[in-house]
Amino acid sequence: MYFGKAVVFIDGMADQSVFLPTFRRHRACWERAVDALEGRHVRVGVPYECVELPGYLLRPDASGAPRPTLVMTNGSDGTLPSLVSYGAEEALGRGWNAFLYDGPGQQSMLFEHGMPFRPDWEAVLTPVLDALSARPDVDGEALLGYGISQAGYRITRAVAFEHRLRAVVADPGVVDVGATWTSALPAPLLALLDSERKEAFNEPAGAHAGAVARRKPAFRRKPYVADNLFDLLHEVRAYQVRDVVGRITTPMLVLDPDDEQFFPGRPRELFALLPHEKEILGFTAELGANWHCQPTGRRFTHTAVLDFLGDHLPPADGRAGAGEGASGRAAAVRRSLTDGGPQAVA
Repeated sequence: MYFGKAVVFIDGMADQSVFLPTFRRHRACWERAVDALEGRHVRVGVPYECVELPGYLLRPDASGAPRPTLVMTNGSDGTLPSLVSYGAEEALGRGWNAFLYDGPGQQSMLFEHGMPFRPDWEAVLTPVLDALSARPDVDGEALLGYGISQAGYRITRAVAFEHRLRAVVADPGVVDVGATWTSALPAPLLALLDSERKEAFNEPAGAHAGAVARRKPAFRRKPYVADNLFDLLHEVRAYQVRDVVGRITTPMLVLDPDDEQFFPGRPRELFALLPHEKEILGFTAELGANWHCQPTGRRFTHTAVLDFLGDHLPPADGRAGAGEGASGRAAAVRRSLTDGGPQAVA
């Protein structure tokens, strides 16, 4: 985790020669930890186009029994080890597997292969599910999905086309990634962007930015195919689900924290657009469970998320780690959280 944090700060240094070696030390530490767990956790490569996505199947034991599997999709710059404390550990505690992976534009696929984000995340999730479904230690009828941060968009987009997940959670709900970038633009700049006047837009947009102000857009631009702000904003406008949300049939839980910094108002917008089984859960500042992805309210988050997902597992029929099939139990937990914790507004 420390090496992962170092990578973020190195990104802003003039000397970039230490960036890739630091990232590789970070990933080497993670893989040593995976390999040291005596078969409980295993590396699982995912065939994808001309490369292999690095994946890691975390299992509660080394028995190889088929289990429900939580597929965890990361945000724009999160590390894989961070997902252990963002739900994977709790999934293992319930007897489930958790699968972590890098997709295009994420960590190793960006830093080592130069592979950018793509808006059609179903093209990524489908080979992930193909690889998992072929394994004897994964119950292919009990696959679950979780998308954190900007992956609230990715998981939503993907399940409009990929229907093998029993249920998914968007933490938080994201309708339009590009709106985060364009919402703060002054009206004259927005008009230039809409009128396709690239040079006229880029000149004032960067004219008064200092080194620190330039660093953040440069950092956020890396996973996209764009070398200037105009092209970046046009690209991220493709990252929206309004055109496909009507195709979603997967049960979905949308998380909506107070003081959401990056996608304010978007969780409720997504909830309103979803056409089938859905819930939305708000997290309050009074309980310290506000801000993007509820960083100090993860226990509340994990309880609500995993109970919702567990609700949608097939009834236990002898498979190790199958869900308790207790829709009433999970709903009761979410009601109790409503009374003394996060506020359900479904």
